[in-house]
Amino acid sequence: MPLTKLVAGTARCAVTAPAIAGGMRMAVTRVLFDSLRRAAARTAQRTVPAMMFTLGIFSALQNIRAVETNAVLDAWFSAQTNLHTWSADFVQTRALKTLTQPLVASGHISFAMPNEFCWELGQPPKTIARRHGDEMFVIYPRLKRAERYPLGAGTPAEWRDTMSLLQAGFPHDRKEFEAQFQILSLTETNGAWQFSLQPKSVFARRMMPELRIGLATNGFSLSSTELVFVDGSRMRNDFTNAVLNPALDEKLFEWSPPADYKVTEPMQR
Repeated sequence: MPLTKLVAGTARCAVTAPAIAGGMRMAVTRVLFDSLRRAAARTAQRTVPAMMFTLGIFSALQNIRAVETNAVLDAWFSAQTNLHTWSADFVQTRALKTLTQPLVASGHISFAMPNEFCWELGQPPKTIARRHGDEMFVIYPRLKRAERYPLGAGTPAEWRDTMSLLQAGFPHDRKEFEAQFQILSLTETNGAWQFSLQPKSVFARRMMPELRIGLATNGFSLSSTELVFVDGSRMRNDFTNAVLNPALDEKLFEWSPPADYKVTEPMQR
């Protein structure tokens, strides 16, 4: 074969081979793409019903939780109608960001509807909180100091909302409760219903973004409260020896500062 024909044939082969190889790669790519597309379609056909089934289950669970929450709330407020006074011992645990170990102290609480209470922390009491009528005192007997918190009509609503968190375990009715709190969750643990609540008041949330309330499952009596503060610290009270409707002297909630006490009003700062 003449050398010129051999070179020409070789040149044609040199040009044609990449074209053939490229065509083969494109063909293979199209086959793979079509195969993947068909697989994706088959997966979608299986996935969409699965997703719809999952969403259906989730929706059903949400409905069940809503029904359960309503049932617990109804039972709790029904039990509240029989509550006039209440007293209990408690253990208070304070977890602070600045401390490696929590602070634990015991105390006693007395409560009378609609909003009178006396908290005594320590034995003998180191801190006492008393509410009577439209004012509350926080008293420090050892220091002979007290803080006065007016809670009447002239008090800013933001402060009233915040102070009312102290008696969240004794709501007057469901309408007032739902106006004050959003329910984040409801769980049952160790024989108690555990509510996680968020104050609806923006001012209150800036101090306390979450409040947790524990109710005994056998009678819906208050078993615990936990205040979660904006810095992450917590104050939990676990109640024992609770007595429903004990006879309480109204003077238990009243207090007038002795002459040698220094009284301040933090709300006026």
